[in-house]
Amino acid sequence: MPALAFASSFWETYDVLDKQVKAGVRKAMAKFQQLSIAQLNADKGLHLETVENARDPRMRTIRVTQFWRGVVLAPDDGSDTFLLLSVVPHDEAYGWAAKRLYTVNTATRALEVRNVVAIEQLTPSLEEASAQVPTRLFARHSDTVLRDLGIDDQVLRAARAITDTAQLDAFGGVLPEDQFEVLQFLAEGFSPEEVYRDVVAVRRPAEVPAEAGTEDSLEMAIRNTTSRITLVTGPDELADILDKPFAAWRVFLHPSQRRVAYRPSYSGPAQVSGGPGTGKTVVALHRVKHLLSRSPDSRILLTTFTNALADMLRENLALLLDHDETRLARVHVTTVDAFANRIVRDSTGRAQNPITDIDERQLWRRISRRLGLPWGDQFLAQEFRHVILAQNITSEQDYLRAARRGRGSALRSAQRRQLWRAVEEFRTDLRSEGKTTHLQICAHAADLLGGAEPGPHHYDHAVVDEAQDLHPVQWRVVRAAVAEGPDDLFITGDPHQRIYDSRVSLRALGVPVVGRSSRLRINYRSTAEILSWSVGVLADTNVEDLGGDGDDTLIGYRSLLRGTRPVVGGYASEQDEITALVEHVQAWLRQGVRADEIAVCTRFNVLLDKVRDRLAAEGIPAVKVKDRPGAHVDGVRLASMHAMKGLEFRCVAVVGVTAGAVPFTRDVTPVEVDSVAHASDLLKERCLLFVACTRARERLVVSWSGESSPFLSSVTGGDR
Repeated sequence: MPALAFASSFWETYDVLDKQVKAGVRKAMAKFQQLSIAQLNADKGLHLETVENARDPRMRTIRVTQFWRGVVLAPDDGSDTFLLLSVVPHDEAYGWAAKRLYTVNTATRALEVRNVVAIEQLTPSLEEASAQVPTRLFARHSDTVLRDLGIDDQVLRAARAITDTAQLDAFGGVLPEDQFEVLQFLAEGFSPEEVYRDVVAVRRPAEVPAEAGTEDSLEMAIRNTTSRITLVTGPDELADILDKPFAAWRVFLHPSQRRVAYRPSYSGPAQVSGGPGTGKTVVALHRVKHLLSRSPDSRILLTTFTNALADMLRENLALLLDHDETRLARVHVTTVDAFANRIVRDSTGRAQNPITDIDERQLWRRISRRLGLPWGDQFLAQEFRHVILAQNITSEQDYLRAARRGRGSALRSAQRRQLWRAVEEFRTDLRSEGKTTHLQICAHAADLLGGAEPGPHHYDHAVVDEAQDLHPVQWRVVRAAVAEGPDDLFITGDPHQRIYDSRVSLRALGVPVVGRSSRLRINYRSTAEILSWSVGVLADTNVEDLGGDGDDTLIGYRSLLRGTRPVVGGYASEQDEITALVEHVQAWLRQGVRADEIAVCTRFNVLLDKVRDRLAAEGIPAVKVKDRPGAHVDGVRLASMHAMKGLEFRCVAVVGVTAGAVPFTRDVTPVEVDSVAHASDLLKERCLLFVACTRARERLVVSWSGESSPFLSSVTGGDR
């Protein structure tokens, strides 16, 4: 019986098909598995046909429905593995198949595809244009170096004619995937040695087959291409993966990620960074799986910042572990705040009663007025969080001596004494009302864990996702929960996605990651067009890395997916903007996108409620993410920008990106009060917009009414 494999290009097309066509795919693939190769060629229902004039003689098409065809790469080497490439409308299928050629990369041994016709047509014009240019992009690298990195003769000829990165990016959609990525790394200044280590070596199979020629067989190349191909071994697996294709890819690990997740051991805390969509969370989940496999008794704390993210981690871990309750019981998935709350509750026997951020600001405002202080509530709250709680300061004398890193306004000793009195009043007022704050609960929990013998709240390992948003006090809780040693902490995060009022330096917290840090550079979620536009929002900004050893960078961050440019535009009124939004949602629904694959986000809930009411009036179901709807709940997802963290959707509309909302003035420290805090707050607001936009996989709409956000002035491209 033939074996089936699915290329990533298939999933891209399968996800957008309507239910009837998907049913046809399932029926055709099930039948495909039941027939011998001889029967496949004779079966009139599947209609396995050769593609005339195809550049790859192995190209075949099969009937899915009357109007849709599946494009298949057939074996020509005696093996029985067929590769399903795409599902295309009947009239387009033959043209799509005729232009593409599948080859084995000489360095990675992986199967890759190129639009061979487009390369042949474009290369001469590139050569003609570059003849007048004194320098070319890859002139400093010899042919031997490029060939050692997997660049073949056709791509080498084209590469020699490319003069700048803009030409390379424009050409990228027709080049073989691994070769294009090699050229991108070289173009951005990485050395050939670094490119071999980070791109080639991690994808090259550990062992090359002994039999001559087998390394170039289609079957072997498919087995070597786990980053882009899924091999299906039986009918049950086929049915499962076609019923839940997106779920299957949520926990899929690419080679560069696998090297990090399944490293046998780290000598201490390890950190993985990378931009949105690079798979940091997937790596964290696989690290949990690896740690579970090392010992039948080890217990793991898997933690993050928000409840929504914890829910997602719990759901995806169950998927990764095949819902094995024995292994799942050894992993505690929770937020740091919930973990700390449980520790304090179990120790004191009393439920904690934390106040909201708004209540905290109001309390600081009352204290400032009561004591006649020259500082407002925002300054006092930040001083308490970023200096006193962050450094675990418990006395006035300690505060007088404390360094105030990250605070731009100097305080004399007399001013510090005034401020310390406000801190004492703040704590007294909370105690009198029987209340506290989330961070104070964390500080108490860290003290309890640090002074206790190993018990039920201590773990063998901790895996931390979205680490950039944890406050130093929350880090003390995690650190106290796990004894120092090999594989104690595994940390994933991206400082470009820091959207909460937390500033961390792992080095300053005593969590050294030097020599145990890895960076992921490939975005597997968003198209290159969405990614490029979103990165533009962060133009000319410096972002400190998590380790505390310098600035983080998005150099080398890229997507290999192609799509349409974001739609960006302003409107005369809010009502006009919402009308345009509804039209976008309706168009996406007509194109076969499910309602739950669409998200609309705003800075504030007031506008979000107006969007919900208008969608309801048009008969479009909608649910709020904060209500934690399950996957079975129909409806467009509505969320604040903050609530979008860690989520992803096929289509995203970011609405209300006005000058008054992004950045939100009340959340930005006035420059005259503290210039450093002012800059930090503006960066936090800019990162919030960046995070919201990078939730989109295929379509992104960004809109405003009236005056647009100043953060959009740096973004080029996009159409109204």
